[in-house]
Amino acid sequence: MSDHQISANHIAGAGHGTRTSYAIGYGLSILLTIVPFLLVMRSSLPRGTIVITIVVLAAIQIFVQLVFFLHLSTSSEQRWNVVALLYALIILLIVAGGSLWIMYHLNYNMVPY
Repeated sequence: MSDHQISANHIAGAGHGTRTSYAIGYGLSILLTIVPFLLVMRSSLPRGTIVITIVVLAAIQIFVQLVFFLHLSTSSEQRWNVVALLYALIILLIVAGGSLWIMYHLNYNMVPY
């Protein structure tokens, strides 16, 4: 491979992780999957606490997946990937939030009290 091809791949954001980074990501992913499972199966905590804990661990899981496996970073080479991710998140929030808002108002307006 010529130097031009290597530098073009590097600039395009085709970074690869090391075995150590993949092992760390895999370990964290397993841990962040097992902990909520054990909380649900064996915990005597209140439901609200369990739900909040699962949501927080899910957000951390997303971050771990993005950093360790998709190699998403804030470097200048990854800027467009970060922008695309933020755009997708905004669209997802609008669609999911709008759907929940519509369903709540339909339920409120259609169910007789």
